[in-house]
Amino acid sequence: MLDIAEELHRWVEQGRDFAVATVVAVGGSAPRQPGAALAVDADGTAIGSVSGGCVEGAVYALCQQALDDGQSVLERFGYSDDDAFAVGLTCGGVIDILVTPVRAGDRVRPVVTAALGAAASGRAAALARIVSGPADLVGRAMLVGPEGSFDGGFGAHPELDRTLAAEAGAFLDAGRTGTLEIGAQGSRCGAPLTVLVESALPPPRMIVFGAIDFASALVRVGKFLNYHVTVCDARPVFATRARFPEADEIVVEWPHTYLERTDVDTRTVLCVLTHDAKFDVPLLKLALRLPVAYVGAMGSRRTHLDRNERLREVGVSEMELARLRSPIGLDLGARTPEETALSIAAEIVAGRRGGSGVSLTGAHTPIHHDGASVPAGRIGSVA
Repeated sequence: MLDIAEELHRWVEQGRDFAVATVVAVGGSAPRQPGAALAVDADGTAIGSVSGGCVEGAVYALCQQALDDGQSVLERFGYSDDDAFAVGLTCGGVIDILVTPVRAGDRVRPVVTAALGAAASGRAAALARIVSGPADLVGRAMLVGPEGSFDGGFGAHPELDRTLAAEAGAFLDAGRTGTLEIGAQGSRCGAPLTVLVESALPPPRMIVFGAIDFASALVRVGKFLNYHVTVCDARPVFATRARFPEADEIVVEWPHTYLERTDVDTRTVLCVLTHDAKFDVPLLKLALRLPVAYVGAMGSRRTHLDRNERLREVGVSEMELARLRSPIGLDLGARTPEETALSIAAEIVAGRRGGSGVSLTGAHTPIHHDGASVPAGRIGSVA
């Protein structure tokens, strides 16, 4: 449910009762991943999605039922030969969905409220909920912080709370959303419980070096993909709020100096659009040695070859050079700034998700990939 945290947090602040349906597990070519959610309030207003349209109507009805009877329920939806277009997934996949009521007075509401507040404000947190097991435990929740502290609990066995807090903390460290199985007393034996852990993380960073017209288009695409976007350029006449109104930050500083002092992580993408050796060489020498998700640099093939030679001269190894995506972007035949931004974004997404970048028409590769890193946005993917 943390993928719709901002909207649900507003509902909580307004005192609304609601039920939330969350994708717990998927199989085959299911359209949404674990953590995707649809919520319905007492007035019938719905937000979010669990299937891209395939089973929304049936899930909507389950949410209304949960609001009426106060019971959590786990439901499976899959392809149906008899009635594929009614409640079956016509894409051939299978999804398990947990429906949980979140009403005033419900035991789960304070924990869910805290989790939604953390996610909506961009703080790291993990929400663990029991998906299957004893009926009195299904739907119960625990909020785990990055330092290992936790709020709420399952009220069964004290060791269960401690063990699940540690497990959920590991999910959060990895930025993962998914399920785990554990014994009801916190061990690997005994009556099994299935627990869904959703990780909420601050948006990943996109740092765009070079305040040119192509950068303006890339900023817009980066925001669309839920990155926290920074534009950095040493030239104050170009790095202005008027030119980049949608950027989260605008920094007037030499690119390599800024990169030395700012925080990056394994989800950060670095896009070097300056194609000027005095900026590119010191910047890329540093960037290619950082544990970031993506380093791309703009320029012609001639510029690329010249830049590589300059980088070798300052000590960049062949292994480090192999990380550089240059010329930046996928081959879309792009010409305009907007088309170029799309090609860059496509390469970033393909790298993040493990896609090939080839046309799906006639291909025999999976449509949906489970990438090794965390997607943009608040929710981590199943690793």
